[in-house]
Amino acid sequence: MTHDPIAIARAAYAAYVKKDRPAIEALISPDFHFTSPLDNRLDRKTYFERCWPTSENIRDFEFIHMVPAIDQVFVTYVGTNADGHRFRNTEILTIRGEQIVDTEVYFGWNVPHKARSGSFVSRT
Repeated sequence: MTHDPIAIARAAYAAYVKKDRPAIEALISPDFHFTSPLDNRLDRKTYFERCWPTSENIRDFEFIHMVPAIDQVFVTYVGTNADGHRFRNTEILTIRGEQIVDTEVYFGWNVPHKARSGSFVSRT
């Protein structure tokens, strides 16, 4: 294992692409919590029940930013699903030692964006 937070983050995303449950289990701390716009501080058990199955639909991650900050890594990526749908999100991973103890996900937008450059999507 490594103490390099960027390497730990990359290994977690690679586990999703490879559908490698033992790899992600080794990277996720026993006291892990997961938060997103749809999930509020899920514990490790609930995370694996609710979130891990989405790995079946993940084909790839293209990293836009991976910025370490003390015990966190700020990650912005474009993900690609098995059907070719692309989406952009940002996540903050908190790492202690060699494991991820907390993940916050901030949903972005579909790629390509629904609005043309310089315009917006109507809110109606």
